[in-house]
Amino acid sequence: MYKNIALTWKKMDESPEEELMKQRTLEWRGQYAIVKVDKPLRLDRARELGYKAKEGFIITRVRVRRGGMRKTRVGAGRRQKRRGVNRFVPAKSMQLIAEERAAKKYPNLEVLNSYWVGEDGQHKWFEVILVDPNHPSIKNDDDINWICSKAQQGRANRGLTSSGRKMRGL
Repeated sequence: MYKNIALTWKKMDESPEEELMKQRTLEWRGQYAIVKVDKPLRLDRARELGYKAKEGFIITRVRVRRGGMRKTRVGAGRRQKRRGVNRFVPAKSMQLIAEERAAKKYPNLEVLNSYWVGEDGQHKWFEVILVDPNHPSIKNDDDINWICSKAQQGRANRGLTSSGRKMRGL
């Protein structure tokens, strides 16, 4: 089953699901930047990255603006060349930025991982898997209770997720 879901996501351009994705992005544009979701949209990818359908796991969909980091124009005191408005490229990936924003919104949860779910001309959307390290079902689960240790606090900000490791060149 998971194999078929993965194939559907890979061939999104050719399949009838493309129209469904356009409708979804239209709907997502009107929502807040960080939205808590009941179930993952890409179940295969979420399961690959460690998600389990049990208490203590939370999925959020995060919207990030595409393109470079545009800055506001400075009022005065610089010549045009030194104003520094255009061509600012972040050293982080959009996915890592989405993980950091989700971690900031939910400070009591830890970011496990994230994956891409959609994009349009202006935004990219990622689903971020968050785990509650204080929940009893997480503490008792041998597969995921490593996230309860003090060494795992602030994973997204320290580049310990998969997208963070890529940014760090690991």
